[in-house]
Amino acid sequence: MKTIKTAPYIPTDINIEEINTNRIKISVYPFESGYAITLAHPIRRLLLSSSVGYAPIGLKIEGVAHEFDSVRGITEDVSPFIVNLKNIRFVHKTQEDNGPITVNYSFKGPMSLSGADLINDVLDVVNKNTYLATINEDAVLNFSIIVQKGIGYVPSENIRGIIPEDYIPLDAYFTPVKKAVYEIENVLVEDNPTYEKIVFDIETDGQINPHDAFKEAIAIMHSQMSIFDADMSAAPLMAKNSSEDVAELKDLMVKIDTLNLSARCFNCLDRTGIRYIGELVLMSENDLKNIKNMGKKSYDEIAEKLQELGYPVGYELSDELVLSLNKKIVKMKS
Repeated sequence: MKTIKTAPYIPTDINIEEINTNRIKISVYPFESGYAITLAHPIRRLLLSSSVGYAPIGLKIEGVAHEFDSVRGITEDVSPFIVNLKNIRFVHKTQEDNGPITVNYSFKGPMSLSGADLINDVLDVVNKNTYLATINEDAVLNFSIIVQKGIGYVPSENIRGIIPEDYIPLDAYFTPVKKAVYEIENVLVEDNPTYEKIVFDIETDGQINPHDAFKEAIAIMHSQMSIFDADMSAAPLMAKNSSEDVAELKDLMVKIDTLNLSARCFNCLDRTGIRYIGELVLMSENDLKNIKNMGKKSYDEIAEKLQELGYPVGYELSDELVLSLNKKIVKMKS
């Protein structure tokens, strides 16, 4: 018996097949006809453009003035050395620092330099066997690199202004996802063969697990679309509250990521589950100081940021705004 639908079919099955350590296939189904491509394409785009990785962005070699120079006692000129260096895939061992990491190296020949030789207390290397250079007998190679966390691709001309002048800027390819493709297949649901299945094939370079990369892409999609939910949720308030309160609510529902807090301070708030600026504004001085692992330096940093935003610690919001803000925070976290 045929019926008229009042809502699209919700997918019920997801299967994950691990091909190897850095490659998986994810099958999701069943979708209504046309829904699979609607979701699959943006997820693929986010996997390739928004996955976070580490890459060298600057290089300084002792005795070298520019990228077309050569180094005494080294088989490779600077240009091929740079090409080899950009192939190295780094991983930050603590994953807590978003800022640039500067590392100094010194090697004496004879030796064949590879990715494994760049491992230290801060950085690990995924592709340890990747060749870098050959250092001849009695030759010494002293160099420094700057490694940065980022997304996508950043050309060297955009990096030149953010590293010291004595460093050679490098094109930075941060994306750890090597491959993200999908196929759409038909599946049978209640004698209807027009339903669809998405089969994602995801491979990374080892900086991140492909399953984690997929989950991060989904999370980014949710965060990008949350603006619509925030805007729609604020609309009914205009009948009760002033337009100033509505604008202020939107300002307070901005995530704490935008405050550019230090890693220690951000992690302290993140572990407590604090996500939005409004949550900090609602707290008293004692509330902030009593957050677990909140030291004086972190408290002072938060207080300074809130002061800059016009919400010094202890700032009193209107009763209507406090009620709306609390409701909004609960909704966004549910």
